[in-house]
Amino acid sequence: MNMHRRQVLKGVTLGAGAGLLAPLLSRIEAEAAGRDARPMRFVFVLEGNGLMPGHVVPSGIDLVGVDKRDKFEEHALGGRTFSRSLEPVAEFQDKMTIIQGLSGRVCGKGHSMNLGALGAYNSRGGVTIGTGSAFAETIDAALAKQLGGVLPVVGLGLTDNTQHTVIYNCSAWGPGQKLPTICSPELAYNSIFGSVAGGDGERNFQANQDLLDFMAADIRRTRQSLGATDREKLDSYLAGYESLRDRQKRVVEVRDSLDRAKPVPDDKYRSPVETDRLDAQFDLAAAALIGGATNVVTLASGVGDHFFSIRFTGLGIRRDKHGIGHGSGEGEFTSEDLYHKIRNYHFKLIAQLMKRLQAVPEGNGTMLDNTLIVYTSDSAESHHGGGTEWPFVLFGDLGGRLKTGRYISYPGYTKPGHRTFNGLYTSLLHAAGKPAKTFGDPDPMLRDFDQNGPLPELFA
Repeated sequence: MNMHRRQVLKGVTLGAGAGLLAPLLSRIEAEAAGRDARPMRFVFVLEGNGLMPGHVVPSGIDLVGVDKRDKFEEHALGGRTFSRSLEPVAEFQDKMTIIQGLSGRVCGKGHSMNLGALGAYNSRGGVTIGTGSAFAETIDAALAKQLGGVLPVVGLGLTDNTQHTVIYNCSAWGPGQKLPTICSPELAYNSIFGSVAGGDGERNFQANQDLLDFMAADIRRTRQSLGATDREKLDSYLAGYESLRDRQKRVVEVRDSLDRAKPVPDDKYRSPVETDRLDAQFDLAAAALIGGATNVVTLASGVGDHFFSIRFTGLGIRRDKHGIGHGSGEGEFTSEDLYHKIRNYHFKLIAQLMKRLQAVPEGNGTMLDNTLIVYTSDSAESHHGGGTEWPFVLFGDLGGRLKTGRYISYPGYTKPGHRTFNGLYTSLLHAAGKPAKTFGDPDPMLRDFDQNGPLPELFA
């Protein structure tokens, strides 16, 4: 029976649906061959204003300066006391991996590396003002292409301005193809769950679908009357409208599962308070994963140039993160205190997300068993990140593919054995079944180092 299925699948020729069906057919073929076919999901949580290495060091581990780290170190996390930032996720220490010592200097330096944080390249050049240029795909998009999904990447975020609905700050499908980050929880809810929202939400979803159908048809009609050069310019608009229209239609295809998973939009979806809106975005991320709308979510909090001055008034902090980054405290709290307080809230939301996924059975375990959450900053190790060190905190083992419960530290920049974070992203691709030699751009200052391949220390 299995052999018959495999023979049939090998004879399948995919047409226009190749991008959506290929991952599904690969999974069916893997099941037929007796290989591990458990689904995988990735969540990227980016926080602006730097991730200081000392903020994620548990008790009993001596963090020396990156310039003095000359060897690879590994420590078990079990039984340790966690920092103020990490306290909310201490109960998940057996599923956690803290990574220190990776560099990302190729991304440049400054308040934000913009798309470079997920792309492993310098996006700060080019002609695009504000949030950098998309010179290549980012890791969330690369994984989405491998895993498939009704909505390949769901981008949700938060900025310093409640008027921002959609921005293009950290993700790209490919060169010149930035992916949207939806900053309005209400808009995100209607975009993902509008087809099952009922009432005005469902009517708006259908109205948007009708409008997109009309716009695509209108552009095609207009295109016929233009010369070749102008038609080429118009084609990009046509592709955009057709992409949005097709996305809406694909959402309808998973209507039943979305209906079961959809959150109940309450006041926090419309709140001007940053903590409320971020909480709502994490709610939506969980529901989109559980409902089968996507396998890849990117959550961006104050990420990208011009968006890092966000205030977390819901935590009782009036000082914006730009000022905090420059050492400004508030009342009895130092800038370090404020950093920990804000980061603690982000990890609290990550813990809530993990518990939501843990509550959903999947195979012989839960959805959490097959999900990896990657937390880092868009500006490396400090407010004005230089990229000589880029800390990461991972949650999950992807069904036993990765080793967890560990704190690992690589040799410092230019030290023998040093690795860039390109290797981490290459490792994620390997874990997702898409072996790659490397990801992003190599660091020209490390030309004598082997920058290729995954990080073997991460794998079980």
